Amino acid sequence: MSGFNCKGIEMEVLRTPDERFNNLKEYPFEPHYTNIKTHDGTTLRIHHIDEGPKDGPILLAMHGQPVWSYLYARMIPFLVKVGIRVIAPDLPGYGKSDKPAAREDYSYQNQVDWMGEWLKENNFLNLTFFGQDWGGLIGLRMVAQDPDRFIKVSMGNTGLPYNPDVPQEVIEKVKEFRASNLKLTPMSMQKEVMQMDGKNLSKESSPTFHPSLKFMYWQKFCWDTENLPVGFINSTMMEKRSKISMIGQYLFENLGLAKISPFTSDLMKAYEAPFPDPSFKMGPRAMPSHVPTLPDQSLEAQKKAREFFKTSTKPFLAVFAGDDPVTNGIEKDVLKMAPNAKSAPHIGGGHFYQWTRPEQLSDILISFIKEQT
Repeated sequence: MSGFNCKGIEMEVLRTPDERFNNLKEYPFEPHYTNIKTHDGTTLRIHHIDEGPKDGPILLAMHGQPVWSYLYARMIPFLVKVGIRVIAPDLPGYGKSDKPAAREDYSYQNQVDWMGEWLKENNFLNLTFFGQDWGGLIGLRMVAQDPDRFIKVSMGNTGLPYNPDVPQEVIEKVKEFRASNLKLTPMSMQKEVMQMDGKNLSKESSPTFHPSLKFMYWQKFCWDTENLPVGFINSTMMEKRSKISMIGQYLFENLGLAKISPFTSDLMKAYEAPFPDPSFKMGPRAMPSHVPTLPDQSLEAQKKAREFFKTSTKPFLAVFAGDDPVTNGIEKDVLKMAPNAKSAPHIGGGHFYQWTRPEQLSDILISFIKEQT
């Protein structure tokens, strides 16, 4: 599949074969597909889950990187049981959706535009939004861009980054680091990223601490790793497994033998299913570098979206895990951005609490959806 981008260069779009998704555990949902046209006329097919009563209140649940709608599989039964209709799309580059093959295709604006077109094509209305990770970055922009389709907004472990005043010294350090030849492993990367909230740093480093100086490890690791071990990464964040099994899996990954590893779990298989080979992984590899932790081309669009939430009267609920170093520091900014926002109790579960705390998170969202306003 291909088209032409604005530079006249052919844009390659990959599509994962359906059989890659056969026999996935905990994912019995029928696929729904929508074709959209990108700004250059290329067709992108976007997949979504549509579960629950057609006349029920609608929750639009959006995932981030490097996961897909499989992340909501454990929440959907709780939500549907009480009459809520759940719409959960796969972002382009993930799951059953098409996968643009070039790094530049995954600009922040492109992703907002793609999902905005998907929303219009399906003409979804009266939505309660919930987004996490990139699902929040993209989805909150969608709400601000097309507010009449949404009646309530909820989010967690995410934000709407706006960083116009990052010190030049930090900008230079991040750019130099990302361009360096340093080779990161999952372990060396994780050690740094787990300090993004500034905790457990020495007193000597604290005065010069900036989250970008930790997030850059995730950005560099994802981009430099051609065959990003998506399944392994997600397993370390969502599953409780023995050290032996995790070390064994890591060794098989390093040897390029992950497909025959006896340590591969069902969850790992589900998160590797969308990617028949490394060429399909451009979305997970590229997107961290497009998070606007530094001033970039998304600055004005972020400012405009934040101004919308500054005056919006839509009910707004922030639901943070509270034990996710990547986003712990963002909650205060979200509450400042949206003065009418309420903060739900922290429920734990780490970054991907949709999987690790499905009932607790579902209960909070159910109450929010059914709350009279």
